[in-house]
Amino acid sequence: MILERHIGSNLVRGWLMALAVLAAVFGLISFIEELDKAKRDYDTLAAASYALRVLPNQLISLAPVIALLGSIVALAGLDRYKELTVISASGFSLARFVAALLAPTALLMATLWLGMEYVTPRLQQSAEQDRTVLRQGEDSWIPGGGLWSTDGRRYIHLGGLSRDQVPAHIRLFEVDDNHALVRALRAVRAEIGADRNWLLQDVREKRVLPDELRTLNHRELDIPNLWAKDELPTLTLQRDTMTLSVLYRYTQYLASNGQPVERYLSDFWQKLLMPFTVLAMVLLAAPISAGVTAGRDRSVGLKLGIGAAVGIGFYLGAQIVFALGQLLDWNIPLVAALPALVILACAAVLLRRMRW
Repeated sequence: MILERHIGSNLVRGWLMALAVLAAVFGLISFIEELDKAKRDYDTLAAASYALRVLPNQLISLAPVIALLGSIVALAGLDRYKELTVISASGFSLARFVAALLAPTALLMATLWLGMEYVTPRLQQSAEQDRTVLRQGEDSWIPGGGLWSTDGRRYIHLGGLSRDQVPAHIRLFEVDDNHALVRALRAVRAEIGADRNWLLQDVREKRVLPDELRTLNHRELDIPNLWAKDELPTLTLQRDTMTLSVLYRYTQYLASNGQPVERYLSDFWQKLLMPFTVLAMVLLAAPISAGVTAGRDRSVGLKLGIGAAVGIGFYLGAQIVFALGQLLDWNIPLVAALPALVILACAAVLLRRMRW
């Protein structure tokens, strides 16, 4: 167990080192970009706060690259001082070495899933909301004229949303099978209940009847099957601000209303399977760090260069595969899993050739 802990602790230190470097680079880039957008109450301090809060979500998406580079730093360091040679000569089998890599990697994978569900999306949501309020100088943070949605026979417009997630300035238009307008609603605000039910308040309703246009006023009116409360903060933001559970439920909602779900479903499977790509990258780092065909004489810098090239190639290749998958209507879970499967296959081949 001593050797396993030694390998695992070095691996974690390598990840933290790669995380710190990439966090500094991407955090600085994000901060500089935000300074160009500063206006009204959105000053330098607010821009720095925004950059810090969106950074964890950016780093989550870079987790495979961080895992690869951090693992190379850790294992190449062990190889540099001949520690891997000593470990191998002591009778420590390759299977035990791989198992020693898998233990901390499993913890990292669990941390990523928990982060995507409970931490990073909420940080980015709050950052986006605060930035919009500070730049627009109001407490309703839906920009660009509001938000439209449809479920086939109803068209809903949400004009405002307060910081405590109370919808406001709501309009709803309902059509019949011939797409003729039969009903129009306008409400000041709404309370969101369970099972996607909205209780509209201060409602003005117009009904198109065969012989007349009737106007009705309601203090409250119940409307079923609209947005759930935990989906509201994400509707005006990028899809990567959705938690895994909200993203999945939202795809089910869109599907039940006959709306396109491919982009949301693709994002869900990519995020869900991303930790397995991290696992594949850690396994790939072992033969790169220890040397496969060139022996144990390559420098740490060269190994990092190889790792950086692999990471960039992986990122570009994955984006191409995801785009082709949507364009050609391939199986979404398979497309999301394909990068991890390719890296795992490469890692398996190189591990078999690895000198141990």
